[in-house]
Amino acid sequence: MTSKQPSTKLVTTRVEDGIAHVRLTRPDKLNALTLDTLDELVRTARWLRRDRTLRAVVIGGEGESFCSGLDIPEVMRTPRRIVGAFLPVPWRGTNLFQEACWAWRRIPVPVIAAVHGHCYGGAVQIALSADFRFATPDSKWSVLEGKWGIIPDMTGMRSLSEVVGLDVAKRLTMTAEQISGSEAARIGLVTEVHDDPTAAATSFAQQLAARSPDAVAAAKRLLDRAVTGSARRTFARERREQVRLLMLPNTKIAQRAARSKTAPDYRPRAR
Repeated sequence: MTSKQPSTKLVTTRVEDGIAHVRLTRPDKLNALTLDTLDELVRTARWLRRDRTLRAVVIGGEGESFCSGLDIPEVMRTPRRIVGAFLPVPWRGTNLFQEACWAWRRIPVPVIAAVHGHCYGGAVQIALSADFRFATPDSKWSVLEGKWGIIPDMTGMRSLSEVVGLDVAKRLTMTAEQISGSEAARIGLVTEVHDDPTAAATSFAQQLAARSPDAVAAAKRLLDRAVTGSARRTFARERREQVRLLMLPNTKIAQRAARSKTAPDYRPRAR
């Protein structure tokens, strides 16, 4: 690691073979989110972002659920902290609630959410901050904010419309309807359905780790920006990324491994 792992209690992290296993650890409350949890999510994501040996991240929840959303009674006990949490940091453009999700979008490597049980409100927005979502068929999904007369405000408006399209995003947000993991997969909210999403996510992470970390990171950067960028800018970024990749050691390692049909031994990611 390039820096010391942050001290956390509600979000734990174990890195093994280049794959970070991140867990929400408040199972007695169905991993409901507190301000402390949001803070730990941000600090964990920033720490992982700096590790150039990292290849992928799998994020899930302990106990019976991935996450049941914001623990409103607990959060409301500290009104002064709420005010501070709502204020955006100018150079990031996000407040604490938003950065707890968007920080995972900033990580250069693929992030996979492994979802079981409840995935409500803020939990949906955390899952949407991952590049892929694996879920059990019977998991329960809801953009629950609409039930309480509010809207998703943890970057969900952007992420939801990107993933499922504008019309479906409006329906889920306006109705707050609950859907299963199977239905979520049908509408594109979930990437894949598995009886054991954590095992499936880990296996997929290992598959990604077999590719050049520089190429995987470049693909993530390009595709994330292509969603909102013009075609002209996307084409220019493609050219720049490709020229840079052609000069990197990991590209040569990947090519040698492909020709010799051997397992590549990659160097840390260049950026």
